Amino acid sequence: MLKQLSLSLLACLSSFEVANAHATLEQSQATSGKVYKAVVRIGHGCEGKATIKVRIKVPEGLVSAKPMPKPGWTIEKIKGSYKNAYDLHGTSAKEGTTEIVFSGSSLADDEYDEFVVRGTVAKELPVGTRVYVPVVQECTGGAAERWIEIPAAGKTSDDYEAPAPFFDVVGQPRS
Repeated sequence: MLKQLSLSLLACLSSFEVANAHATLEQSQATSGKVYKAVVRIGHGCEGKATIKVRIKVPEGLVSAKPMPKPGWTIEKIKGSYKNAYDLHGTSAKEGTTEIVFSGSSLADDEYDEFVVRGTVAKELPVGTRVYVPVVQECTGGAAERWIEIPAAGKTSDDYEAPAPFFDVVGQPRS
């Protein structure tokens, strides 16, 4: 009985470790039409190797995205056209930052860090929309973790080994 309990506890702890091994977002909800601070959490390296680059794909509908400076890291902002035009404070936003790359430093496999991007959640996105934020983590020796899997219809992130982090669009609170 004790052996069975020990094995169950070990299995539970192992699954907890795997669940936390992914790139995640600190906040799982973002308000339609409001600024959202996407804090991407990187909890480990790649198979024991240090992280040297974090690429964050800015999802469609997160408009006017900008990174928060990170001491020791260089930031590259890749610009492009949005698939749709969005109303951003009375101006039509048709292009902007579509990817943000943090590089030039190193995060050891046994360390944790956060990479921050801020943008406005387009009010054109319907409440209840799940927005995925693909992240690629590049490590020394050419190793990489690609947190880019977006669930197909009828599936959830739990069905994938390397799911993209996500947030859900919620309505504005009533006053």
